[in-house]
Amino acid sequence: MIGIAAAVILIPMFKHEQARKKDGKKLKIGLFIAVVAILMLAVFLFYYLSNHDRNFTSVWPLGIVLTAAGAVFSKGAERKIKGILFLASVALGIYFLTAFIFNADEKYEGSKMDEKVEIQTFDEKETPASVPPQFARNKMKKAFGQVPNTSYYELGNLQIQKLNGDYVYIAPVEFSGFFKWWKGESTPGYFTLSATDSSANPKFIKSEMIYTPSSYFNKNIERHIRMKYPMKIFYGDVQLEIDEDGKPYYIRTYGEFISARNGFNTKGVVVVDSKSGEMKEFPLSNVPEFIDGAVSPEAVSLQNSYYGNLIHGFWNSVFGKSDVKLPSDEGTESNVSPIFDENGTMYYFTDFTSPKEGVDSMLGYSLTNSRTGKATFYTGNPEQSYMDSQGALQIIEKKFIEKKWLGQMPILYNFYGEASWLTPVLDSNGFLQNYFIVSAANPEISVYASTPNEALKQYKTALQRGKGTVDGNSKAEEKQISGTVVRVYKEKSGDFTVVSFLINNRQNFIVSSEKAPLSIYLKEGDKVTVHYLDTGEVFLPAKDLAIEALQ
Repeated sequence: MIGIAAAVILIPMFKHEQARKKDGKKLKIGLFIAVVAILMLAVFLFYYLSNHDRNFTSVWPLGIVLTAAGAVFSKGAERKIKGILFLASVALGIYFLTAFIFNADEKYEGSKMDEKVEIQTFDEKETPASVPPQFARNKMKKAFGQVPNTSYYELGNLQIQKLNGDYVYIAPVEFSGFFKWWKGESTPGYFTLSATDSSANPKFIKSEMIYTPSSYFNKNIERHIRMKYPMKIFYGDVQLEIDEDGKPYYIRTYGEFISARNGFNTKGVVVVDSKSGEMKEFPLSNVPEFIDGAVSPEAVSLQNSYYGNLIHGFWNSVFGKSDVKLPSDEGTESNVSPIFDENGTMYYFTDFTSPKEGVDSMLGYSLTNSRTGKATFYTGNPEQSYMDSQGALQIIEKKFIEKKWLGQMPILYNFYGEASWLTPVLDSNGFLQNYFIVSAANPEISVYASTPNEALKQYKTALQRGKGTVDGNSKAEEKQISGTVVRVYKEKSGDFTVVSFLINNRQNFIVSSEKAPLSIYLKEGDKVTVHYLDTGEVFLPAKDLAIEALQ
């Protein structure tokens, strides 16, 4: 259709006075057929190779070129008609090119988030999904010998998923080139690796996949999806998802333009069986249970940009920047980082910072449900100023400047009632060295250890001796108990003393002399009353300590 329409516009309809009628007619027919054939081939190659959506609105640039050429080649009344078509196509092009200015308010309204003050505190008995993707990828590459015919393949894109109750990274095995695909025809499977245990080893799962991102022609997964859904608007790369039986599927997020082929609103996901190629689309309200990332990280990142930049329209985002907040680019997947809550639901985390240069103060952070796209923006405690993710990474860089270690994947948690950045630290080769925790409100309070839970224990002590608070976690209950001290251990830490003690009911407590100054006099045999938080840990954090002999 485009080829025929283009030939009609390009080829003049008037007759050459000097050409014989019969020869002129034959020439015009031949030229018409040639133009149709060339443009048909060109348009087919463009859409086939690019996997672009095949809506007629996508050809507006070609329309401007064709109508301009048609007006130049024609004469008289025909030139006027084609000139009008040219002006109409230019007007349409201007409409498409400037839509981002006029639909800014609509973008902001569509990306509006619920607002809350603070996320729930973290349960310290759990282990956060804190293995950085670069480290996980390095471990998978070293385990690539498990793959049959290794030379045919390479490791694909990495992403996180909840699988049979465990948080794991998954990465498909992909073809390493055209000729490897031609010979191999299918890939043998995918890797999994724990996202919470840095000592775990990758596992290769055999599961034949034919439709993949690294396949060619109609076996290429993006092209396979486009051939079934030529009109759909997709945003973001295809992602691998594994069902509870270990069967691999590729998914891709689809939606609609906000206006004039500009902006994007997520509507659903297309799911493809990677072996049979069978496809089905699902609206976000009806996504299969095994799919964690129905909304692509690219789409979430785009919505974050709308919410942070367009609060007072387009021009304010360029000049005044009143109330503008910029989403961080420190995320692990398209500037966002996937995390899981205590119920196993995946969210995309992003912190927002000031557009002012040299300022590392966080203006808030968002959590977007990866299945529904619903987002919540957390402003943080209004009485405190929080450091953003870039500030946390800079502290780590300075801390390990001689070793040249760097942080990756900073995530904000609420540890013991204190907004805190947990960041894995990697060496120059991408191997995990430790976990670093720093208070977002009091950056001078920081610790690091070989595991997240060990770092948490040290962090609790650091908070007690520093300027932070230990207000408990989501499951902690404030309690009070009296008893006799059986054992005492005191350790000097900076300007204060950390006192650990055991009472006769076999419970252990820990308190800083900053919180309870008289604790430095505590000795075995003292009768005490302890006001503490029942966190379920071995050493329970004491909020207050009363020594009977000193009353």
